Formats: sequence, structure tokens, C-alpha cells
Amino acid sequence: MTFFEIIYTQIFIFRFQMRILYIFFIFLQKFIFKIRMPFNCQNYRFSIGEHYNKTVIFVHFPYNSLWQKELKEKFPAGKWSASKKCWYLPDSNAIRNEIGMPPKTEPGKAVISQIHPVNLAALKRMHELLLLKAYSPNTIKTYCNEFSQLLYLLKDSPVDSLTPKRLRAYFLYCITKLKLSENLIHSRMNAVKFYFEQVLRREKIFFEEIPRPKKKSTLPKVISKNDIVKIFAQVNNLKYLLMLKLCYGMGLRVSEIVNLKITDIDSRRMLVLIESAKGKKDRCVPLPASILDDLRIYYRTYCPKIYLFEGQYGGQYAIRSVQSVFKNAMRKAKINKVVGIHGLRHSYATHLLECGTDMVFIRKLLGHKDIKTTEIYAKVSNRQLGNIKSPLDDL
Repeated sequence: MTFFEIIYTQIFIFRFQMRILYIFFIFLQKFIFKIRMPFNCQNYRFSIGEHYNKTVIFVHFPYNSLWQKELKEKFPAGKWSASKKCWYLPDSNAIRNEIGMPPKTEPGKAVISQIHPVNLAALKRMHELLLLKAYSPNTIKTYCNEFSQLLYLLKDSPVDSLTPKRLRAYFLYCITKLKLSENLIHSRMNAVKFYFEQVLRREKIFFEEIPRPKKKSTLPKVISKNDIVKIFAQVNNLKYLLMLKLCYGMGLRVSEIVNLKITDIDSRRMLVLIESAKGKKDRCVPLPASILDDLRIYYRTYCPKIYLFEGQYGGQYAIRSVQSVFKNAMRKAKINKVVGIHGLRHSYATHLLECGTDMVFIRKLLGHKDIKTTEIYAKVSNRQLGNIKSPLDDL
């Protein structure tokens, strides 16, 4: 070897050794940082506020590169706000728990706290009876919130002394002044009716004097198969994609998706148990064969513990987050239909009907109590309507 070749070889070896040393130093720095620098809430000041019309948690701290890195590693969802000159996090109970903040106050609790003591006992009796009758948490929450609106308006007037005439005037006020929708009026009437008939044991004739608003006869919003393919194509995250595919592929409600547990999936029998669904009913639905491989990859990647889809900090995945995933996919796919994630369930039933599946089986798959609820999909199915020819085409 010549003198220059020896020098060149030595330089190459030296540069290679320095590169290895640099990589080792970076690795050691990260390792020491993770071990010696655990997340310390005392370094930060947290406050609740609004940003882009959303409630968020603002994070304030003196500039420190290590604290900033610590925050970003602990909460990947954290973002910097140029207008507020601080970091902010999504306002969720999981994050509140991590930083030692009290859980979010439910909207109804703000009204309950302002109810006069005269009527607090009535609300308590109603809540206890709902628990004894084993109503679902959502129903209990809805009934108590709607009944609280009446109690709040009554101030120090006892609710037990209300007559049908005064209740009629109250619901008229809800329609004319508050401009509540028909569905919300029905919900409020059901709550008040429950109190007077179930708690106070008043005769049913007491409430029959109050007419109910006529409900709108709406048809389910269906998404075409081509549009569903476009929606799926816009989702790159495996977890998000599986959520949407299972909603459509098994006709699930969004509440059923987040309630799915790992033990509910039987890959040998290709069945999924939907436990304690709407009406506290269990049912089994077939697992789509096309999704099995993706499910196995997802399980090995994310390693869920209890629920099939878990949040960033464990526990059940938030319903609003799943709805947001669908909304974003719709926007990216440039589908302008005004339809929520429940449209995937409607599409599942409609497409099954169009493929010739018997209505009785569709009812069982959807978990409907009455076949009449399932029959509405015949009104939007293209199987029969598609064969009808308009007289305009014959001109």
C-alpha cells in the first residue's frame, strides 16, 4: 500500500469510529433522559381554555428544551399555539388524570348545582329508582339532565305540586321559546312522565292530557359501496381503518365498536359477540374473513389489554374520537353527504338487503327488537327501486 492509501484508510476508520461513538452517545443521552427525567407535573402550569372553538388544556412553562421534549414524549397529541404562545393538549379525562386535574364536569351537572333544595330530593328519588330498575347509564344521564331543566326553572316551587295544565304550559314554552327539536321534546317528556308515573305513582291519565309532537319520518342515510371504498382508502392508520371496517362489515353502532373486547372475537368460529348492546341485548355477528389478517397484525402492533380499541393511555376508546376519524375520512374522500358514522351501519343493512339477504336475518344481525324497524331499509334499497323506469325516459 502507498503512503496516501494508508492515510486514506486511517481517515476512513477514524470517521467510522467517530460515527459509531456519536450514535452511542445519542442512544445513551435518550436512555439517561428516560430513566433520570420522568415526567414531572410540577414543572408546568395547566389551565383550561378555548382554542379554535374547542376546549383545550393550555400548558405554560419557562422555556427549557428538556421540559419541552419531556412534554412532547409524554403527550404526542400536544401542539404549539402561535397565537397563545404556549403548548396545548386535548381536554380529555385521560389527560386530566395524567396531570392531576379533576375530571370534566358533565353539562347537566352545571344545571343540577343550581336546583333549589326544595326539589333536590325529587331528583334524588328519580335517580335512585332509575338505578333500581337497572336503566342504562346513558338513559339515566339523559332522564336526570332533562328532568333537571324543569326543576331549575321551577326555582323554589315544589315539582310535586305541578298540575297537567302547568306541565302542558311548560312543554309549550320548550317548543315556542326554547325552540327545542321534536326528539328533544320527546326525551324531556319521557323524563318528566317517568317521575310522575313511576316515582310518584300518579295515574297514567295524569299525563295523557299533554299531546306529544309528531316525529319526523326520516329515512336512513346510505353510502354507496364505491364511496365506502373511497373512505377506507383515505385512512392510513391501521387502528382507525379497522374501526371503520368493523362498523360497516358487521353493522355495529359506534358504542358497540368501543365496547368490543379482545375476548369477544372468536376467530375459529368467525363470530363476534356484541355484549350488552342497546336494550341490554347480546347478539352474535359474523366476522368478515377479509379483515382477519389485519386484526392479527393490529393485535401484534398495538397489544391491547382489555378492549380491542384502547385509548392512548389505556381504557376504552372515546366515541367522539371514532366519529372524528370517520368525519376526517369523509372530508379527505371529498364526499359531500351529510352523514355520520352511523351511516356505515345503515349501509351494511341496505347492501345486505340488495344482495338478497332475508329481512329476518338482517333484523337479528342488527339486534332490532321489532321487524318494523328493519323494514325501513326496504324504502332506501335500490333492488326494487332500480327496476322502476320513469315515464320521462319513454318520451
